[in-house]
Amino acid sequence: MLDLTYETPKPRVIAGAKQDWELVIGMEVHAQVSSNAKLFSGASTKFGNEPNANVAFVDAAMPGMLPVINEFCVEQAVRTGLGLKAQINLWSAFDRKNYFYPDLPQGYQISQLYHPIVGEGEILVEMGPGVARLVRVERIHLEQDAGKSIHDMDPNMSFVDLNRTGVALMEIVSRPDIRGPEEAAAYVTKLRQILRYLGTCDGNMQNGNLRADVNVSICAPGQYEKYQATGDFSHLGTRCEIKNMNSMRFIQMAIEVEARRQIAIVEAGGQVVQETRLYDVEKNETRSMRSKEEAHDYRYFPDPDLLPLEIEQAWVDDIKARLPELPDAKKARFMGDFGLTDYDASVLTAELDAAGYFEAVAQGRDGKMAANWVINELFGRLKKDSLDISGSPVSPAQLGGIIDLIASGAISGKIAKDLFEIVYTEGGDPAQIVDARGMKQVTDTGAIEAAVDQIIAENPAQVEKAKQNPKLAGWFVGQVMKATGGKANPATVNQLVMDKLGL
Repeated sequence: MLDLTYETPKPRVIAGAKQDWELVIGMEVHAQVSSNAKLFSGASTKFGNEPNANVAFVDAAMPGMLPVINEFCVEQAVRTGLGLKAQINLWSAFDRKNYFYPDLPQGYQISQLYHPIVGEGEILVEMGPGVARLVRVERIHLEQDAGKSIHDMDPNMSFVDLNRTGVALMEIVSRPDIRGPEEAAAYVTKLRQILRYLGTCDGNMQNGNLRADVNVSICAPGQYEKYQATGDFSHLGTRCEIKNMNSMRFIQMAIEVEARRQIAIVEAGGQVVQETRLYDVEKNETRSMRSKEEAHDYRYFPDPDLLPLEIEQAWVDDIKARLPELPDAKKARFMGDFGLTDYDASVLTAELDAAGYFEAVAQGRDGKMAANWVINELFGRLKKDSLDISGSPVSPAQLGGIIDLIASGAISGKIAKDLFEIVYTEGGDPAQIVDARGMKQVTDTGAIEAAVDQIIAENPAQVEKAKQNPKLAGWFVGQVMKATGGKANPATVNQLVMDKLGL
């Protein structure tokens, strides 16, 4: 397990106001279920298809068409709940949420208000080396997504694309445990990481496959503790919901500006109105979208076309037995097995593909050296070229081969960097490249000694300076390395220089 210190979340105090105000934040994250078919139909969920190509009769609300639950989507929701250490409800039910949207042909959304499939869970959010905060998850329910209205294709008409209509979503609702913009972004980042490890959502925020609604309120110092003690939400102030956030940076910016808006209202003697708002990136402000609806406004009632969903504990146990190693466990193992620092282990486990790449490189090798090469050389170069690990020109076997050559003394660290560049740009087997291009490190003491003697003989003034200040001996090491084309063994060169200079 990770060696973490649990701390009470420190509230973010907003500066520049007449008095101190604390932030209270809750999140509703909509995660598109990774599934080839929709929640209640067999239509494709493939992104990028032609508009209205992924539409079955039930998605288009054709008369007489009835929804049929997709078992795999249910399994993905259960897997997510288990990954968040949540209660799995063996009995759940679907409800109709009634509202008009042009991109939801049936005129209602099938969701789970009263009896969600997943109950209370938790997410461990790391806020620094060895420090974590626990954010409680209230529930996860399954629901269908709406389509997309397009308003910029014609000046007089709007178009509707129903490809997303009926796609399965998991709405993951947190408690109001988050106390600042940075923590909110860290929470979404950690949740996204877990979902990607589980394979239940690809986490693509650009395509809208993961988006967050952020509930923001302010309260005076001490009021949050009263809420914790009593469970009375009135201590937290009136909340406003910021819809459809799909960027960690924008989440932080929106929370900051919305908090300041609410503080200005309250300090001017007004009252914050509960409503749904949108964040305008260009103007860096939130604006009203609609008044906040309550459950009764949607006229929820049990969906008459769907029986309650009953699952067996044995099925849940089988899903649990097949869960992959999750980020926290993998990070702890990397730190234990490979001797990595907290930072290095965090970087290497941030993405599942990167963790797998590193582990393949580190297997049977020095873990710290493998981590340095993966993080500093490989990741640095991939970032420069706007590539991710799946597009790496250097395979784990090739990078491992470079590390093996360093460990055996065949090449120096400097030569290894030149070799890495060759492998990255041209490919090939590292050992064969070293042999073919004469890149092997010079380990012949006699040859190195001759070079050292020559440099010393040619620079008597520098010799006297080095004897007065031993730190200047490094100049001779550099000159010898330059004279040997960087192929001399640095440790041998350093020892010979020190011996020859009598230092």
